[in-house]
Amino acid sequence: MSAEQLNGTMLQGFSWNLPADGQHWRRLGQMSDRLVSEGITSVWMPPAYKGQAGIDDVGYGVYDLWDLGEFDQKGTVPTKYGTRREYASAVVALQQAGIDVLGDIVLNHHMGADASEELMARPVAPDNRLADLGDLEPIEAWTRFDFPGRAGELDDFTWNWHHFKGVDYDAATQRNGIWLFEGKGWDEDVSHENGNFDYLMGVDVDLHDPEVYEQLVRWGVWYVDATGVDGFRLDAIKHMSRSFYLRWLADVRAAVGRELFCVGEYWSWSASDLSAYLGSEQAMSLFDVPLHFAFYRASVDREHIDFAHMLDGAFVTADPVHTVTFVDNHDTQPDQSLESTVQPWFKPVAYAIVLLREAGYPCVFFADLFGLPNDAIPVVAELPLLMEIRRRFAYGYQHDYLDEASLAGWTREGDEAREGSGVAVVLCSQDLTQEQADPEAQEDEAPEPVEVPEKIMYVGKSHAGEIWRSVLGDVAEVTIDDEGMGSFPASVSSMVSVYLPEDAAARIDHIPIVRVRK
Repeated sequence: MSAEQLNGTMLQGFSWNLPADGQHWRRLGQMSDRLVSEGITSVWMPPAYKGQAGIDDVGYGVYDLWDLGEFDQKGTVPTKYGTRREYASAVVALQQAGIDVLGDIVLNHHMGADASEELMARPVAPDNRLADLGDLEPIEAWTRFDFPGRAGELDDFTWNWHHFKGVDYDAATQRNGIWLFEGKGWDEDVSHENGNFDYLMGVDVDLHDPEVYEQLVRWGVWYVDATGVDGFRLDAIKHMSRSFYLRWLADVRAAVGRELFCVGEYWSWSASDLSAYLGSEQAMSLFDVPLHFAFYRASVDREHIDFAHMLDGAFVTADPVHTVTFVDNHDTQPDQSLESTVQPWFKPVAYAIVLLREAGYPCVFFADLFGLPNDAIPVVAELPLLMEIRRRFAYGYQHDYLDEASLAGWTREGDEAREGSGVAVVLCSQDLTQEQADPEAQEDEAPEPVEVPEKIMYVGKSHAGEIWRSVLGDVAEVTIDDEGMGSFPASVSSMVSVYLPEDAAARIDHIPIVRVRK
């Protein structure tokens, strides 16, 4: 890994409402040079296999794991994003540019079965899946997956009800609910929400059935070999047996002879839930869902922003090495199942926190970087600048000044290997935009000037005598004293201010976003 890659940045390379035009793989491949120039070191690509909704399936309604846009199934050959050939080409283009590729995989459930089957199952309470609502009863469930469009090519395994554990619909009586199949039990090492949160949607895969486990390992090895991906994004792991993933990842890694970086989605407000799933084995990294919720709460309740404690409950604070931080993703965007969209005005602050601090591996959302009208998500104008600062200058020992709820900051000292490195960040939630005018003053009298708070912070004695300039916030410059200290003003026009050494500020590629303080 080169020096330029040490401050890695992941890109979630899609959003929910991309056009269903089969062109996304091509677009991603063509963007490879631009992405690497922006500091992207890995791309999380959306699910590549055929979903139940065919060309319109985002990828989470899993139908056939083996069909990567190669067979006429569900009314289409390509997936929403393109064909298997185009997927492979995009992977190669990104890797040749120096970008790792993560494949999004969903092993929890299947949907869109080819036929239904009659079986015995027990109804359970949706809000407590450990509580039976009745005795075993006959139901008709869509559990037969024969994949006639593929006709046994690549793999001849077919699925029936014995390979699953539960379902949410009885086709015989047209009833909704949750049924646990006869002879089956929910896995215990999953989230304990709703008593037991093994079941999520569709038909729930029995991950410990010997035939199923063997099939999933065989598929995982084939998928890595066939596509060349460098790792996985693991969907919905709070609903999946922890012991399954420990075993499955070990077996697939051993078979392909590679480490395969993996990041799992465990959707919980609690960092302790994430730590428990990760365990001492630390077989994967996890997305910092608690930090996302801290950003969301701050963005919808400005009066109660507390910078001093915003990171207290974050997973990155508990385990900085195995954390992937993020601001928003496809599930949190408007109108989605986990909608908790960080409001646009707060996103520059949130991205400054995940990109310019030392801990964690930040993931940038495709919609935030490019702005997508289909998703009603505006571009975060400051994001390319913050990504460049991370890539080029946000290095060295970190000093935190997270000691006030409304005024906080941190610095990075920089290092000798990167010319001009070092950064200072000031966050301020105080309302500095109101003119402090005397209500009894005459109309022609000038209002009292706004008193702008400053944060005194240490940037290192190696910077003594330097002038540091703002590249985000209000126009300002700070002289570093002989002890390596500087008094950095907050911004009136922005909640976040970022300062670089004068020489570095002059060499920034992206235009600094600074305004003259009024």
